[in-house]
Amino acid sequence: MFYLEIFLISTVLSAFFALGGVGSATAMVPVMHWMGIEFNFAKAIGLFVNTSTTITATIMNIKRKVLDIKFALPLAVSLAAFAPLGAMYSKHIPVHEVKWLFAVFLLFSGSMILFGKKEQKFQYDKQWVMVLIGAVVGFISGLLGIGGGALLMPIMILLGFDAKKLAVTMSFVIPFSTFAAFLTYMSFVKFDWGILTVAALGAVLGGYIGNYFMHFKLNQQQIKKIIGILLYIIAFKMIWSLIK
Repeated sequence: MFYLEIFLISTVLSAFFALGGVGSATAMVPVMHWMGIEFNFAKAIGLFVNTSTTITATIMNIKRKVLDIKFALPLAVSLAAFAPLGAMYSKHIPVHEVKWLFAVFLLFSGSMILFGKKEQKFQYDKQWVMVLIGAVVGFISGLLGIGGGALLMPIMILLGFDAKKLAVTMSFVIPFSTFAAFLTYMSFVKFDWGILTVAALGAVLGGYIGNYFMHFKLNQQQIKKIIGILLYIIAFKMIWSLIK
């Protein structure tokens, strides 16, 4: 029954978040933890889920020839290099502190979805800046067990990059950091491969369902508002559990 619950929750979360074009791992990590899964293993599940779903999108983008490899590569390399460092560092700081950071990230993600404006402030595309941004986001991604797209996307938009181009780029660069961090968690976290497999299958199925229905006449802005509010609720629940 526990495996069935994991599968259903993973499917529903992935389908719902895919409707708004948002990855579900940010919500899946705390929800899986509340179900009794150890926090670091929940983060590993989130990383593996993000890897599984974004690889599918990347393959489609490569086939459609819409991916700018030259632009994406510095980000991909720096993300992949620093995500394992963040994952490794997470075992040296108290879980309590990581949970606080995760709650702050949930509030940030919810705020960007609800209030973020996709307007270009200035144009700056030096490669060393791309590497630096990738390194910082990669470290945070590994530390919290998230994909990093919710943090990387608004930063890149503020630097003046086109949102549509970034959406394609994110699906290419995120698997590098998530899989690298996932492998690092494998080195010190006790894994239940049954749970991991069931969660990944549910996420892939949910992502497919969400992407399929996204093409129907759904109000994307309303869906994103619901997702933003849901992230706020999860963040406040996590904060409440930390302070009570």
